[in-house]
Amino acid sequence: MLIGLKNMSKAVSNQASKGSIAQFIMFNIVGLLNTFIDFLMFTILIWFGAYYLLAQVIAYGAGMINSFVLNSRYTFGKKENEAPRPQQLNRSMRFIVWNGMLLGVTLLLLMAFNEWWGLNEVVSKLIVTVVTVVLNFYGSKKWVFAAKGPQTESS
Repeated sequence: MLIGLKNMSKAVSNQASKGSIAQFIMFNIVGLLNTFIDFLMFTILIWFGAYYLLAQVIAYGAGMINSFVLNSRYTFGKKENEAPRPQQLNRSMRFIVWNGMLLGVTLLLLMAFNEWWGLNEVVSKLIVTVVTVVLNFYGSKKWVFAAKGPQTESS
């Protein structure tokens, strides 16, 4: 009996791992599109002479809208549209707060790479993007799109 429970626990754990891997892959597919939108807008705005931090805020906002729509539908919440209105509002607020925090981290890192270390805006953005993708997935999975509050490590 104990061996059966251990095997069932392993199977559930393996299934959860596979689900997390599938979510991570989908998150990155959506993220590629977000990044394309973000980079395209950022580059165009820089090309037209916009200050790079303002360009980042505008470009990030465009990617953020795309991210919320696609991740809430396809990555984390196939049943999210069935959630009660207050739960949808809470998820939306968590998304805004989390992305506001990530935008702050992004702006600080961009400024550090560009102004303190002298890297060009686009190279700085590439480096910052690598860092924030990992942070964004973790926070999105564990807090923003979590079904019932923050998830534990086994989720």
